[in-house]
Amino acid sequence: MPLVQFLMMEKEIFLSQIYKEKYMKEINVAVTGGAGQIAYSLLPRLISGETFGRDTKVNLRLIEIPQVVDKLQGTIMELIDCGFEQTGELVSTSDIKEGVKDADWILLVGSIPRGIVIDGKKIEERSDLLKINGGIFTDQGAAIGELAKSDAKILVVGNPANTNALIGMNSANNSTQQWFAMTALDANRAKAQLAEKAAAEISSVKNMIIWGNHSPTMYPDPYNATINGASAAEVINDNQWIEDSYLPLVQQRGKAVIDARGASSAASAANAAIDTVKAVINPTKEGDCFSAAVVSDGSYGIPKGLIFGFPLRTNSNGKIEIIQGIELNEFAQTKIKVTTEELESEREAVADLIG
Repeated sequence: MPLVQFLMMEKEIFLSQIYKEKYMKEINVAVTGGAGQIAYSLLPRLISGETFGRDTKVNLRLIEIPQVVDKLQGTIMELIDCGFEQTGELVSTSDIKEGVKDADWILLVGSIPRGIVIDGKKIEERSDLLKINGGIFTDQGAAIGELAKSDAKILVVGNPANTNALIGMNSANNSTQQWFAMTALDANRAKAQLAEKAAAEISSVKNMIIWGNHSPTMYPDPYNATINGASAAEVINDNQWIEDSYLPLVQQRGKAVIDARGASSAASAANAAIDTVKAVINPTKEGDCFSAAVVSDGSYGIPKGLIFGFPLRTNSNGKIEIIQGIELNEFAQTKIKVTTEELESEREAVADLIG
């Protein structure tokens, strides 16, 4: 390589480093379950500039259980090899306190899945799943409440997401931090089905609301969703399809993916997590909303304190608001009642963990 060309390359590298040090913002992001399938699809997009902006350097803390934390070194190698300009410090740890200290965002991806064998018992019942994950999210929540930044945002991806978030939030006991459970995956699935049925572009589907729990009781609202500005239900004009095909298809999509590929949703779940983060940090476009579960303030008659899927928007000041005044027909009210009752029963099942 000619000396002049070499010197110019060195100068570019030097100036790039100076730019990063002087002008780029910096953010600390923690991810649990860092060695899992979802994280493998998620992590590059967190540090590529796509999620937090090209002017933001992302310091990434990957958190795993002690048995597999060494595998994160390979993941870190790959992240370095991506060569993203926005890549900051990359750390792996099995210590939740080290992982969440001074974090701006925490993505709680790791959880104990249904079907795992613990002490010779296969965990199938949702009540057992709640109890086992409850202990994990109690400890994580306490560490987050104490050590993460006062305005930290926490997104729970690991299932059962709503009640895991409830447990974590109560353990954190920090009202200035904000907890979310992910329902964007359900919203994306619902948009895709409505668009396919209407022979429309998926980008034309707006106002997709997932009411309630991230479970088969969720209600993916086709009446308030719009396709090119008109009610999706009216555009499709087939109530039998909505009630007998669309709702079960969206509600059971996760199971269908597992049956088809032999593993749970990973790429689409990672994409939904990215969608949620971007929806929270950027103002919502006029006439649209985004879906996530947040703590209920009593809106729409939902009991206060439940982590419940609502229609949300981020205002120009960065505040997350539950959108008010949405009309719910009798069919919707019936479905919302079912998912509310499920979440109440889950809260009762973990009452000893939330005080």
